[in-house]
Amino acid sequence: MDALVSKWNRIYSQSEHESYLPAQVLAGNEFLLPEAGDALDLACGLGANAIFLAQQGLTVTALDISSVAIEKLTAYAARQGLNIEARQQKIDHYSLADLKFDVIVVSRFLDRALSDAIIDALNPGGLLFYQTYTREKAGRHGPNNPDYLLAENELLDLFSPLRVVFYRDNGLIGNKNLGLRGEAQFIGQKHIEI
Repeated sequence: MDALVSKWNRIYSQSEHESYLPAQVLAGNEFLLPEAGDALDLACGLGANAIFLAQQGLTVTALDISSVAIEKLTAYAARQGLNIEARQQKIDHYSLADLKFDVIVVSRFLDRALSDAIIDALNPGGLLFYQTYTREKAGRHGPNNPDYLLAENELLDLFSPLRVVFYRDNGLIGNKNLGLRGEAQFIGQKHIEI
């Protein structure tokens, strides 16, 4: 794990918040967000999603393996007066144990073993916004290791217990120079128990 922490610390030590935007699946569907509640930015990096969520009035928890990213996010949130609690920790199912959120956002991170823990961490009626890389690519964008790339419709399978609110994967259909390519987007809602 130390090598992984070092890798991401190196990457984030050379980056600033201004170079990162919130995931398109989140920013393009902000009208679905609750007016208040608790949100999680999982594997947050420098926290573009966390910042966006806090600016929408949500109380945000942000988790990442990189101590550098967490330090930068914590300092930025303090300067901006944003309600973000950022914590450095390994992202696994233990990270989510006993936590509950109205919104969870995951972007450009894939650990298939976490799907059940993510669903369990959603409150009834809670929303999951997920966007990450696919195996079907129009260019060199994203990782090459298939362990970190989605198969066709895989988000739908991983989060099948959730009600599908939105799904998009343009694949290689049509003009490959236009639209979102090499990434799939998913929004799911946890069923409200009656």
